[in-house]
Amino acid sequence: MTKGYIHSLESFGSVDGPGVRFVVFLSGCAMRCRFCHNPDTWKLQSGTMYTADEVIEKSLRYRSYWGNKGGITVSGGEPLLQIDFLLELFQKAKENGIHTVLDTSGNPFTYEEPFWGKFQKLMEYTDLIMLDIKQIDEEEHKILTGCTNRNILEMAKYLSKIQKPVWIRHVLVPEYSDKDEYLMRLRDFIDTLDNVDRVEVLPYHTLGVFKWKELGLKYPLEGIDPPSKERIDRANQILETEKYRRIHSDN
Repeated sequence: MTKGYIHSLESFGSVDGPGVRFVVFLSGCAMRCRFCHNPDTWKLQSGTMYTADEVIEKSLRYRSYWGNKGGITVSGGEPLLQIDFLLELFQKAKENGIHTVLDTSGNPFTYEEPFWGKFQKLMEYTDLIMLDIKQIDEEEHKILTGCTNRNILEMAKYLSKIQKPVWIRHVLVPEYSDKDEYLMRLRDFIDTLDNVDRVEVLPYHTLGVFKWKELGLKYPLEGIDPPSKERIDRANQILETEKYRRIHSDN
């Protein structure tokens, strides 16, 4: 029986997929996003260890609040770093008729084994993926996150190929990802995908700055303010987020 390192649990998540969600935040992330508001989740072997059965048992206490759309969302950190635990958790969730959402940056994605075989299996038990695309330009992505985005975009293409429903989320960071040029390129990429149910613009915020200071880390975006309403509106316009809301208003 696989155990997972869990940073925290949230009983009534309202922004983590359809309906009310029981949200499992797994520990560990290889990306070092300059805007990260949860740097306390970076360390992999930290937090509390749970079995999949223990998480399912906790989640079912709140099932009456989920309605027809709710369920379990696994976030992080980066959940795919604990893919063995994630696979077991989602298998047990489906055995209990629970809707499953994976909230991921796609950073661990690879076609190499053993990850690839496990990921394909995981998709059989995953109802929806919330995929963060931090920056469409690879060099700018490296500056913003410390990592390439090539495998992330490959993952998006694969999910389109297998018609796995996806919500694309993009953090709008002034001076880093909010230029019209990058937003247009991101929209063009999204237009090549056949499985996107929703596109969301997430405005950069500074609510997690205190965590960096608590961890003794220098905050990389000191002095950068959240985007203006005009810039947020412009990003929504370029990415045509309203179009997806109209098409998939039942989500």
